[in-house]
Amino acid sequence: MKYLRKFDSVADLNAAIANSTIGIIGLAYNNGQPVVKTVCPTKTPFYIDVRGSVTLTATSGLQMSTDGETWRNTVAGDLPTGKTYFRVASDQSSPLKPNWTEGDSSDYDIGGNINSLAKVNFEEDTNCYVFYDSSANNGFFQDKAKLKRAGNLILPATTLVNNCYKRMFRKCTSLIAAPALPATTLADNCYDRMFFGCELLTTAPALPATTLADSCYFGMLANCGSLITAPALPATTLADSCYGNMFQFCVSLTTAPELPATTLASSCYGNMFTYCSSLATAPVLPATTLAPNCYQAMFNGCTSLTTAPRILPATTLADNCYNSMFCYTPLTTAPALPAETMAFACYKWMFEYCPNLTNAPELPATTLAKNCYTGMFKDCPSMATPPELPATTLAEGCYQQLFQNSPNINNIKCLATDISATNCTTNWTNGVAATGTFVKASGITYPTGANGIPEGWTVEDATA
Repeated sequence: MKYLRKFDSVADLNAAIANSTIGIIGLAYNNGQPVVKTVCPTKTPFYIDVRGSVTLTATSGLQMSTDGETWRNTVAGDLPTGKTYFRVASDQSSPLKPNWTEGDSSDYDIGGNINSLAKVNFEEDTNCYVFYDSSANNGFFQDKAKLKRAGNLILPATTLVNNCYKRMFRKCTSLIAAPALPATTLADNCYDRMFFGCELLTTAPALPATTLADSCYFGMLANCGSLITAPALPATTLADSCYGNMFQFCVSLTTAPELPATTLASSCYGNMFTYCSSLATAPVLPATTLAPNCYQAMFNGCTSLTTAPRILPATTLADNCYNSMFCYTPLTTAPALPAETMAFACYKWMFEYCPNLTNAPELPATTLAKNCYTGMFKDCPSMATPPELPATTLAEGCYQQLFQNSPNINNIKCLATDISATNCTTNWTNGVAATGTFVKASGITYPTGANGIPEGWTVEDATA
C-alpha cells in the first residue's frame, strides 16, 4: 500500500482514485494549489495488517498482494510486517477465507472490504454473503485470540441473509475495535453470538435496525466482560429470541438501553441481562402485549440491580412470561403487576432469592393457571407483607413454594374455597415465621404444616 502518491494533474489523481482498490492518498496541484484526495475505503480489499508473527496457509482461488497492485496466488509462510491484501481470482458463491495461524508473538489487525473474498468486482458490491461455516459451527474469524482491531473492516451489506455473520468474532479475546454494522434489514441469526467472549471489547457498534428477525442478536455480546456501554436498540418490531442472552455476563455494563417495543415476541428478552453484575437499574418496559418466555430470567443474577420498572403494564399474561425475571437481585421494591389474566408459570420464581425485597405487589387475578405463582417469593428473607390472595379456586401448583424460606412473613390472607388442585399449596409456608395470623375463607379447612397453615399460627375467618 502506498500512503501518498503524487500525480501530474488533478485529472490523473481523479482517475487513480476511481480505479484504485487500495487506501492511497493522492496529491496533485491545480494552479499551484495542492489537491489531496483519499480513496473510498470500500474499494480497499480485505487485508491483514501484521505487527507480530502471523503464518498463512495457501488457499486455492485466493490471491494476495503487498501493494494492492501486484497480485499472485496465496503461498504458505509468514506474512510480512504491514498490510497484505486478499482478493478472489474469480467470483465465488461463498467467501474464501485466508487461513492463518497465530503464534505467541502474533499481533495484527484486519480491515478492508470483506466482499473482496467473494467477488472480483467487489467495490460496488453490497450483497450479503454467509461468513459462517455451518458444518463446523464456526464463525469466519472465530477463536483468533490475537486479533486486535477490526474497526476498519467493511461489511457493506445493508440487507442481510440468514446466519451471515453468525459467530464471526466469537472468542476473539484480544479484540478491542469492532466493525461498523450498517444493515437495516436483518435476517434470522444474522448476528448470533457475533462477539461472544470478546473479553476486551468496551464499545459495541451501532445497531440501527428497527425491525428484527428471529435470534438476530442472540448472544451477540454475551461474555464481553469489558463492555461498558450497550448500543441503542431502537427496534419496535421484535421477533422470537431476538435479544435472547444478548448481554449475558457483561459484568461491566452499568446501564441498559431503552427498550421501546410494546408488542413482544417469544423469548425476545429471555436472559438478556443475566449475570450483568454491575447493572443497577432496569429499563422501562412498556409492553402491553406479551409472548411466551418474553421476559424469562431477563435480570437473573444482576447482583447490583436495586431498581425495577415502576410497573409492568400488561394485563393479559403469556406462558412463563415473567419466570425468574428478577431472581437473585437486591431489589427493594417490586414493580406493580396489574394483570388479571394468568398463564402457565407466568410469575414462577419471579422474585426468588431477592434478599432486600420488603413488600410484595398486589396480585389482583381471581382466575389462576397452572404453576402461575410457584416460588414467586421463595427465599425473600426481608419480606414482611405478602400480597393478599383473592382467587377462590386454585390451579395445579399455583401457590407451590410461594413463601418458602421467607421467615419474616407472619400474616397471610388467602380467600380460596377450593384447594383440591394437585400441589396447589405444596410447601408454600415452609420456613415462614414461627407465629403469625392466617386469614381464610369461612368454611374451608386447610392441612396443618408446610402444605397448609403453619403450626402455631392463629387462624381467622375473613370478614365481608
